[in-house]
Amino acid sequence: MDPVTPEPATAFPEFRYFDLPRYILELMPVPSQLGLTFSSRHPSHRSAAIADSGALTIIRAQDRATTATDSVTSRHSFSFGDHYDPDNTHFGTLLVNNDERVSPGHGFDTHPHRETEIVTWVTEGSLVHQDSEGHCGVIHPGLAQRMSAGTGILHSEMNDVVQAAETRFVAMWIAPDESGHAPSYDQHDVTGELGRGGLVAVASGDPAHDSAIRIANRSSTMFAARLAAGASVALPPARFTHLFVTAGSLRLADETLGTGDAVRTGDIGGEPVTAITDCELLVWAMSRRLGE
Repeated sequence: MDPVTPEPATAFPEFRYFDLPRYILELMPVPSQLGLTFSSRHPSHRSAAIADSGALTIIRAQDRATTATDSVTSRHSFSFGDHYDPDNTHFGTLLVNNDERVSPGHGFDTHPHRETEIVTWVTEGSLVHQDSEGHCGVIHPGLAQRMSAGTGILHSEMNDVVQAAETRFVAMWIAPDESGHAPSYDQHDVTGELGRGGLVAVASGDPAHDSAIRIANRSSTMFAARLAAGASVALPPARFTHLFVTAGSLRLADETLGTGDAVRTGDIGGEPVTAITDCELLVWAMSRRLGE
């Protein structure tokens, strides 16, 4: 059977809606540039409380909201789609942390995004990306990908390998510092750097970090690490720290975390993370929260 070809993303229609919900848009930078006005703001109070207290908040894989179809299962760290919790809309500047599982020959058909930095990290299988700016590529484990939606972009993401294993990836959305930029795309293979065992700066807008791919947010950096059982790394300093375990198990501050578990906390820079089994983790280190 021939591979499934994603629907071409070549025409950008007039937007009749925004893919970001109102409670996020009203905290985005310069909302007037989007032709929007808002009378109130609703920051995530839980986000600020966690950061100020320095306590660890653990979100277990089985406790995350889930959206499932016959071919795609999405587990959401934050409010997403029909799953809305006013105290769980974001953490720092991280808007979305979705753990996606896509059956062979299926995926996300062409759909729009706007004013969002989207970082995609594949953990199993491969994902075919195609967008209305002419970018097309195959994302695999170890390849970091960033799509800046800017003023508007269409794209599709497909597991086009028929009669093979499912694809698993983490979709992460970060708010940009400024709105109104043109869409852009970047990708970079960091497999070699990950093989050294330490934290690798994968995506960042912070001038202090020479990351593999750049994002339009100066306060946020995503690190990745692949650790052999027994190995440790120290977490970077940050006002907001979000850790997600993509594979294996690890220990942090006497807590055991497994695949799909997440931690939100304040600045615990220097705190060691120790692999119980071979594992992979993603860490967002952020110095501000949405709306600041």
